[in-house]
Amino acid sequence: MPDDHGKSLFPPAPPLQRRGFLGATVAAGYTLAAGPIQAQTLVRTDTQGLTAGDVMIATPKGTMGGYRAKPAGRSNLPVVIVMMEVFGLHEWVKDVCRRFAKAGYLAVSPDYYFRQGKLEGLTDFATQIGPIVSKKPDDELLSDLDYTATWAASDGGDLSKLGVTGFCRGGRNVIVYTAHSPRVKAAVAWYGGNLTTQTEFLTNKPVDVAARIKAPLLGLYAGDDPGIPPEHVEQLKAALAKSGQKWEMVVYPGAKHGFLADYRASYSAEASAQAWPRCLAWFKANGVG
Repeated sequence: MPDDHGKSLFPPAPPLQRRGFLGATVAAGYTLAAGPIQAQTLVRTDTQGLTAGDVMIATPKGTMGGYRAKPAGRSNLPVVIVMMEVFGLHEWVKDVCRRFAKAGYLAVSPDYYFRQGKLEGLTDFATQIGPIVSKKPDDELLSDLDYTATWAASDGGDLSKLGVTGFCRGGRNVIVYTAHSPRVKAAVAWYGGNLTTQTEFLTNKPVDVAARIKAPLLGLYAGDDPGIPPEHVEQLKAALAKSGQKWEMVVYPGAKHGFLADYRASYSAEASAQAWPRCLAWFKANGVG
């Protein structure tokens, strides 16, 4: 994909490297770190009519695992990169990819924490998960996402119709990546936190870089989410207002953080029933679909 100066906006895919492949491509079941699994509310999306499964994505710093789902037998598909929750590439994230595939997308979720450690199966955020995800450098993250897009193009995806979405820490990453990549056509960030955080590794503060987003962005937030204070969302809005891009922030009153995650106690069927169609409509209205 060339830019206006004839230069590729996405790097060529390097050869697959198996050496140093630390991350697990497959996680059996759902994460326990978010609490007991709510089996009665689980949404299970089948693979009928889909090509779905684990994939390997080449990067210059090792082969990255991932999960991809897409309509079977089709090409030139719109692409959605799904940025996982902080808990890793577990079954719920894969199910979300299948939901997008059923709607006509090539959906791929990269396991971009694989160099820092394996998240799937961990049960405690403070002592296990946090130390891993907090050491993912933003520059490395952005590169991994660029290579994910390169891989999607090789798998039948049309990068002229590239969307990004993500949940929890992945929602934060959506904002940062949309400020980075000129190929993103539309973005949807679900309850993305760490809006004012800047560290040695998280060098892109969302409330700052949001002013530089390069595509329309929809933010879907929970009204009852102590981890994302309303004033942080207001700072995000102020930055987005400077971007010159189309944007919208929707807050669902009474909903809790993680309200789309049907395996969690925080799941809200009411908020999800409104937010998921809104997400799909945002992509369709902004050139992804």
